[in-house]
Amino acid sequence: MSVDNPETTPPPPPTVEVLASVPKPPVPDNPEATTVRITLPPGSPGNPPHRHTGPGFGYVVKGEMIFELEGEPERVIKAGETFWEPGGDVIHYQGGNNLSDGETVYLATILGVPGQPVVIPVSAEELEERRDRRAPRP
Repeated sequence: MSVDNPETTPPPPPTVEVLASVPKPPVPDNPEATTVRITLPPGSPGNPPHRHTGPGFGYVVKGEMIFELEGEPERVIKAGETFWEPGGDVIHYQGGNNLSDGETVYLATILGVPGQPVVIPVSAEELEERRDRRAPRP
């Protein structure tokens, strides 16, 4: 297409598709937004159980992720799908690769407390104290 030719047809406008929406997520005061890209090798369990200081919003770019939050059953999120977690006191048990023969890549944006780590590990003692809050495992 020539820029100088007035008879050319302009390209169509961009397509905007809402993939997820969370009304009134629990955002900390004066949050810091951090976006990360996580690449999980085949079979990787991901980070050990942890929490975030604020909500996290994510999108699986490639592969399949096993996702489990405290009080919810684990589920598989596939490429092109989104996820979110409230952060705060909720434990994020799993964010591992569901594939044994390929990597999984996802993006996450955390709206957390400035100066605090994005991922805060949960101790074995706390996991034991809260075991009744974990959904039954398959």
